[in-house]
Parts: sequence; C-alpha cells; structure tokens
Amino acid sequence: MQQFVNTTLSGLAQGMVFAAFALALVLIWRSTRIVNFAQGSMAAATTFIALALIQAGWNYWLAFVVALASGFLLGAVLERVIVRRVEGGPELNAVIVTLGLFVAIQAAVAIIFGSSFQSFPSPFGLRGFTVGGTTIALTPTLVYVIVAVVVTMLLLVALFRFTRVGLAMRAAAFGQEVARLLGVRVGRMLTLGWGLAAVVGSLAGILIAGGEFVYPAFMDSLIVFGFVAAVLGGLDSPVGAVVGGLVLGLALSYVSGYVPGGSALVNMAALVILVVVLLVRPGGLFASTAARRA
Repeated sequence: MQQFVNTTLSGLAQGMVFAAFALALVLIWRSTRIVNFAQGSMAAATTFIALALIQAGWNYWLAFVVALASGFLLGAVLERVIVRRVEGGPELNAVIVTLGLFVAIQAAVAIIFGSSFQSFPSPFGLRGFTVGGTTIALTPTLVYVIVAVVVTMLLLVALFRFTRVGLAMRAAAFGQEVARLLGVRVGRMLTLGWGLAAVVGSLAGILIAGGEFVYPAFMDSLIVFGFVAAVLGGLDSPVGAVVGGLVLGLALSYVSGYVPGGSALVNMAALVILVVVLLVRPGGLFASTAARRA
C-alpha cells in the first residue's frame, strides 16, 4: 500500500511538472496559433536569470518576480523582432524559426551562465510529510507546485473566457484581417500572447528546477513530455493541459514502478498513450471543436 501511495504521489509530482510546461504551450497556441518549440530554452534562460540573482544574494521571491518579468520581455522582443517577420506566411516558417530560436537561446545560456550543473534552491522543504510514522512522497515543494499550476490554469481560463483582452487575443490568432476590421490591434495582441506565454514558461522552468540541478539543456527531457501532455488534453484547453499532464505523469509513474524494466519503457509508454488518444480523439481529451471532414 505504501508503495502505491508513493508511486501515485511521484506520478502526481511528475504530472504537475508536465502540466506546468503544457500550460505555456496552450497559451502560445491559443493566442498566436503557433507551436513554440523554443519554449523550453526560453524557460531555461529565465530560470538561470533567477538563479544568478539568488546566488548574488537576492531573496528567492524577488528573483522569482524578476524572472517572470524577464520572460515577458524576452517573449515580446522575440515576437516583435524575429517571429513577426514570418507571421502571415506558410505555417511551417514559424515552426522552423522557433526551432532555430531553441538552439540559439540554449547556446546563449551556455555562453553566459556556463554549461556546468548548478543547484537551484527551493523555497520550501524537500522532505516528505510524515503520516502515522511513515514518510510519504508528498513534500512542501510538491504542494507549492500543485498550487502554482492550479492557480495558473484558473487565471488562463479566466483570461480567455471572461476578459476582452483574452477575446481579442483569440480573434487575432484565428483571423487577423477580420480582427483588424473589428478594431483589434492584432500586432499588440500577438506580442502580448508571446509575452504571457513566456511568463508561464518561466514559471514552469522555476517550478521544475526547484531543488534540482540545472544546466542549459535541463528542460530538454521535459519538452517532449510537455508537448505530449498538451496534445493529450487539447492544445486549446488550459484544463486539458493540467489533466493531460496528470494522466501522463501517473501513467509513466505506474509503468516505471510496477512493470518489470519499466524505467526503460517510459518513453515508449508516453508514445503509446499519445497514439491511442489521437486515434480515439484526435483533438485531445478536452477538444472543444471537431475537425471538419470533406
């Protein structure tokens, strides 16, 4: 029983990490209709900014705020200076640009901050709570991650459902010419979408790094799982991103914990889950629209 509880809590922790990154992908997709492959390296860059400030003696929370602000600035500048040059053209152009940004930003992080492993602090404890004399895998840091991800999800839902800004961002993403005729400042909305997505990505990077070792490519292993989580839930749904992350995290934890040689089958399990969901529901578990067929 204790093994099941700890395996489940481990999967919950892993799933929330996937969900945090998936939320950033959902936000950029809903606000710009672009799949941003550079999201991971952008998050790594702002995480290293926070780490540099903490190492310089800054308070964790102040460095946290500066990292989020840096993420917004980075996302807005990249959209204005680079991505805007290919917006409105073939969709593949934007994808290729984000792949190039992924490589370039990661290289810049290695040059500026070094490529060695560095310990990133956590504001809360890493020791599990004790219940009935037994220590379980639920830690204060995990509670912090859960609360942060759930609050972010609720804020994104509120943004797109109940605010004029969210509606304008979606209109700019779906039809720029029509949005302009309706008075929407499309350029500003696209820049805002990139900036906000980078903020959520920065949050994901900091949450993932807490209590772990970081290096310029520390997000690489999580990018694929974050994409899988976002696709599982549906790229249009913040709630789906969290549910997809949890489903994926729990499934991989059970495979690793109970299947013989499961640790070597984690990647294969993620692929199988993705394929099954796409075959049954191509738009994801929380897709709001069905694909039109000829």
